[in-house]
Amino acid sequence: MPLVRDSQCLAPENSTALELALERLTRRLDDVPVPLRDLWRPDTCPIELLPWLAYALSIDSWNPTWPEGVKRAVVAAAIEIQRKKGTAASVRQVVAAFGGQIALREWWQQDPPGDPYTFDLVLTLNGDGGQPATARFVEEVIDEVARTKPVRAHFTFTQGLSAQGGLGTAAAARAADYVRLQLEAA
Repeated sequence: MPLVRDSQCLAPENSTALELALERLTRRLDDVPVPLRDLWRPDTCPIELLPWLAYALSIDSWNPTWPEGVKRAVVAAAIEIQRKKGTAASVRQVVAAFGGQIALREWWQQDPPGDPYTFDLVLTLNGDGGQPATARFVEEVIDEVARTKPVRAHFTFTQGLSAQGGLGTAAAARAADYVRLQLEAA
């Protein structure tokens, strides 16, 4: 059965039946909504498509076992990290994406100055986003720091500890006597 050209057909007059069928099919595909803006934003991208967004943004490593919050933070920070890769600022941003803080002292900031092109790194992970600060997770953060740091630099790593506590107060009432003193000028 030959296909009949309709008024919306953009194919040339001498198109074959197969070409007309393909033209109709692609016209139907154009009606499928594709939320491109949402797909390119880390906070609105569906979780199952987030690894593809990470790949498109040139993230060096990806672990599917990371919690959703860490994945989205790593993707959100990817462009800034790539722009500043090889600087102390990029190292700070990588650690912040994993939910941690660092104290970074470069060789010239140490007293006495350390070996050139070295730095000390004190890493404190809070385990934000549901990810506990396990040895494997800390190792992944260190690997990311090694990929982001300046190539010629070497670092000494120390893991810090972050703890939170509360301060309780207790009060008791007791009767007190007081005497009002009046001082007179002599």
